[in-house]
Amino acid sequence: MPATATTLLECRACPRLAGFLADCRRTQPSYFARPVPPFGDPKASLLIVGLAPGYNGANRTGRPFTGDYAGVLLYSTLHRFGYASRPQSVSADDGLQLSGCRITNAVKCVPPENKPETGEIKTCNRYLAAELAAAPEARVILALGLVAHNAVLQALTLKRSACKFAHGARHVLPDGRILHDSYHCSRYNTQTGRLTEAGFHAVFDAIRSDL
Repeated sequence: MPATATTLLECRACPRLAGFLADCRRTQPSYFARPVPPFGDPKASLLIVGLAPGYNGANRTGRPFTGDYAGVLLYSTLHRFGYASRPQSVSADDGLQLSGCRITNAVKCVPPENKPETGEIKTCNRYLAAELAAAPEARVILALGLVAHNAVLQALTLKRSACKFAHGARHVLPDGRILHDSYHCSRYNTQTGRLTEAGFHAVFDAIRSDL
């Protein structure tokens, strides 16, 4: 990654998030408890953008969507479609590798109650913008949820009105990249049936046709 990778771990730009992480380091000394960097193939053609690290997931392990429920469907799907070397992501040192795919978040720090504030999303967007600028190979972007969708548009200096979020939507962006939308693979969405395994796989079928 570009220079942002070296500055991300030291970022304290959002006081509320920085304070929350400091408290976590005191109460959970074994947790990663820092801004979580992207994970995967640096030359990936597919970039997946989530919302933010989960407190007991990526905030604990240091790898996006790893160690909590949100990653169960994501990594099993990545394995099914040939992007992941194994169907489960347990820890940052479990040997799992991604090929042709990279995962990041709109907000790099875990927010209280898993709810980043609008200002925090905007402040953190510079990292996503830098990731996209440094990855011309990422021809397809998958946004997991509305926040990620809007963060991608902001990172590419596009108006929200340019593309409306909808599960299964496909948007051709002005720079030629293609943005796909999906509901976030959270526990709530999957357990309520808002996002089914078949529905998530259908999104990846559509992505495959674009790569």
